[in-house]
Parts: sequence; C-alpha cells; structure tokens
Amino acid sequence: MNAIISASELADALRSERPPVLLDVRWQLSTAAAAGEPFDGRAAYASGHVPGAVFVDLDRELASAPGARGRHPLPDLDVFGAAMRRAGVSAGTPVVAYDGGIGWAAARAWWLLRWTGHPDVRVLDGGLPAWEGPLETEAPTPAEGDFVPEPAGSGVLDADGAAALARAGVLLDARAGERYRGEVEPIDPVGGHIPGAVSAPTSDNVDADGRFRPAAELRARFGRLGATPDAPVGVYCGSGVSAAHEVLALEIAGIPAALYVGSWSEWSSDSARPVAVGPDPQ
Repeated sequence: MNAIISASELADALRSERPPVLLDVRWQLSTAAAAGEPFDGRAAYASGHVPGAVFVDLDRELASAPGARGRHPLPDLDVFGAAMRRAGVSAGTPVVAYDGGIGWAAARAWWLLRWTGHPDVRVLDGGLPAWEGPLETEAPTPAEGDFVPEPAGSGVLDADGAAALARAGVLLDARAGERYRGEVEPIDPVGGHIPGAVSAPTSDNVDADGRFRPAAELRARFGRLGATPDAPVGVYCGSGVSAAHEVLALEIAGIPAALYVGSWSEWSSDSARPVAVGPDPQ
C-alpha cells in the first residue's frame, strides 16, 4: 500500500463506503515564529479543516514531555492510544493524516501508528494546501475507535543504536545542511552531527509544492547516500519529527528505515557523546 495519498484520491475515499479517519496534525517548530505568539495548531484547525477531521496535538499526544530523552520523546502509549480512539481510529479502519503542508507532523502520526501496529495509514501528499474541497469549522464527534497501540520490536533506535548504525550501516541526518555541519544551531546546545552520519536534508524529499518526489527519484537520491533496500538504514533529525518525514520518503522509495526518536536533542544533551562538525561524516 502506498504510504501517501493525493488530494483527489482522498476526496474519492471520503465518498466511499469505507471512508478513512482523518487526523489534522497541524504543528510548527516553536522557533518558526520569530516574534509574537507561538503557532497554535488547534486555532488553525478551528479556523478551517477537512470535513470530518479530528485535531491531534503533536506535543501532547504524539510525544511526551521534553527531557533527557529529547524534545519530542515517544508518547505515553496510553495517552497516544486514547487520542487515536477519540479520533475514531480502529484497527480495521483506514487512516489519513495531514498537516499544514510541510509534512513533518503528519509523518510523525503516520510513523507512530505504523510502529504501533496500524496496518492502513497514509499521509495526505502536500498537506492541507493540496486539498481543493470545502473546509469546515465545526469539530466532529466520531464514534470511539478500538485501536490499541502495540509497539513493534524493531524500527526504533536509541543513542547507542544510532551510533552503532552510523558505523555499521547508514545513518541519515534529516536536518538542514548548516545544522549538520555545525555552522548554526538555533535550538540544541551543540552544533554538528553524530560521527558517521550522512547529511540528507528532509527538504530534498519534496518538490516546490511540498509534494513528495516520485519513488524513482527518491530511490536514486537515497542510493547516492548509500541507503538501499539491502542496507541497514536509520534516520534522525532535531527531535524525531522531521526524521519521520524522511522515514516516510524512504518508505516511498522502498527502503525500510529505523527512527532515532531522541535525535540530536537527546544526543547533544550529553557532553560525553562525540560530535562531528563540517561536511565530512566523520
């Protein structure tokens, strides 16, 4: 099954006998607003969303509180499961997640649902800007779902696992190149990257409209970086959100990948962990 869905395909699916549950996961990195109030995803949802969509709070329902494990650690599974059931998610219902267009937050929801056992979840390619249908402002009250998250035994890396993969496989750094090189670091305490990691900015996964590049292009891109279906591949970013977008791009390309959820926000918080700077992985 394709991991993404186009706006026209979503419109058809919503008219079908088995419409998907819709998750609105609008979110922005807190530093995105240089001044004024931080982005309010719930307010954006209330101002207009795809009919039938339920708002999901990334910071509170798709992650637990920031701390030693990073800025967006794995959520408490009871909290995550309750949020999914509130949205109407059941084990047998298809799910589509979307966000404001960048795709990071929707990919986080996609990855969590897939990792915890949901078999049928996709991301709206291009997010809300790609949707050409009507919007509504009223919040729906779907019937309670029955989804119970059951984490897979693989697909997640901790700090030690990420370090080992950077030596024995391919560890992709999904952040912007200047953060990878250590030239700037607007959020975390130290700039640079995990030694051995390869720079692979998430922005290169999509075209100018924010839609994913074709599978063949993504496969070629990742192949040039050493990531192939036969290689063990992992991804990290700043806090495990944009890296989920990279895992999704790899999925489209047919390349399985694990996610280092703690990412650079966890790695850089421990001064004992090594840090590499510059364009060279080592």
